[in-house]
Amino acid sequence: MRSVGTVVRGIRTPIIKANDDLASIVVDSLLKAKESEKFEFKDKDVVAITEAVVAISENNYATVDDIAQDIKTKFPSGNIGLLNPILSRNRFSILLKAIARGCKHITIQLSFPSDEVGNGILDEDILDNNGLNLADVITEQKYSELFKDYLHPFTGINMVDFYRELVKEENCEVDFVFSNDIKTILQYSKDVLVCNIHTRAKTKKILKAVGGQTILGLDDILNESVNGSGFNPMYGLLGSNKATEEKVKLFPKEGEKLVNAIHTSLKEKTGKNIEVMVYGDGGFKDPVGGIWELADPVVSPAYTKGLEGTPNELKLKYLSDNKFDSLHGDELKQAIVSEIKGKDKDLKGTMQTQGTTPRRLTDLIGSLCDLTSGSGDKGTPVVFIQGYFDNLASE
Repeated sequence: MRSVGTVVRGIRTPIIKANDDLASIVVDSLLKAKESEKFEFKDKDVVAITEAVVAISENNYATVDDIAQDIKTKFPSGNIGLLNPILSRNRFSILLKAIARGCKHITIQLSFPSDEVGNGILDEDILDNNGLNLADVITEQKYSELFKDYLHPFTGINMVDFYRELVKEENCEVDFVFSNDIKTILQYSKDVLVCNIHTRAKTKKILKAVGGQTILGLDDILNESVNGSGFNPMYGLLGSNKATEEKVKLFPKEGEKLVNAIHTSLKEKTGKNIEVMVYGDGGFKDPVGGIWELADPVVSPAYTKGLEGTPNELKLKYLSDNKFDSLHGDELKQAIVSEIKGKDKDLKGTMQTQGTTPRRLTDLIGSLCDLTSGSGDKGTPVVFIQGYFDNLASE
C-alpha cells in the first residue's frame, strides 16, 4: 500500500505577457518539471493556472477612461450611490478612480465594522463604548468624530480618508454614510452602483423593489468592450485588479477554451486524462486578521468536467470510533479499506460523512492552489496536483 497521498507542486513558468500562447507554455513547463523532478503523469492529476496569468495572456485590460465612459453612459445623471465597496487599494481604488472620473457626485455607503471580505473600517471598542450597534446609521460627521484615527492594521492607512482624497482628485464630490441596511443608500441617490460581490443579485433585486431607479452592479460595468477595451461578459469589473495607475486587469473571459486546450494537449503528449482548472482567490479566511480570501466572484471561473461536484468521502475517525471501535492495527485498517471500496456513490446526509467538507471540488482545490502559489514572487502560476482523488483504499 502506498505511503504518500496528495502531492502538490508549484510549477515555474516564463513570465507571462499579453498575447502569449499560454496553453503551450503551461504544457511545456509541466513536461520540463516532469524531467527535472522525475515524476510520472497519471489519470486524474490536476493542473491549475492562476487567473492572473490567464487574463494577462488574453490581454484583458481596460483603462480608467474606458470604465469612466461606461459609467457616464449607464449613469447619465452623474450623481450615484456606491453601495458596499470593499476596502482595497489593489481591488477597488482603481475602480473608484474611474467611477469618480465619470461622475459629478458620489455617496459611498460602507458597511461596518468591516467590509464584505473582512477589512476593518473602525475600532469596535469605540463603537461599543459609545452605545452604537450594528443596526445604527453612522453619519460621516460622527465617523470623523469617533474613528478619524483608525488605521487598518495591515495597511496602516484610513481607507475612508484614502477613498475621499482619491475621488476629490478626479474633481468629483463625495460623501460617506455607514450602514448595514442596504436601503439606506436610496436616501442619497436612486441611482446605485452595487459593489458587493457575493450577494449582488439579491441586493439589486431588493433595491429595485423599494424604489431604486438605475440599479447596476460592478458586473454590469465593462461587460462589453468600450473603445476596443477588454471586458468580461459575465463578471464585468468583478475580479479585476490594479495593473497600473491608469489600467485594470480584468477577470479572464476565455478560461474554458484554455482549460480544454491544455487538457487535449496533455492527453496527446502523456496519454493520461488530466483535469485542468483556472483558479483565483482560494475562499479561505485568516483566523487572526479576519480577512476572507475571496474578492473574486468565484474561486474557479473555468474547469474541465471531471472537476464538477463535491467530495464523496467517509469520515475515517467516525468509522474508527463507532462501527469499528473494537478493532486495532491492520485489522482496523483493512476493515476501513473495505468500507471505502464498498461505499455508495452518493453519501450525502449519512452519518459516515459528518465532519467532511461539503464545498465544491473546484473551491477546495482552488484553496490548495492559492496557498501553494501565493500572491507574491514565488513564480509558480501553475500548480500540479497528484493523488487528490486517492483515498486510503487506493493502490
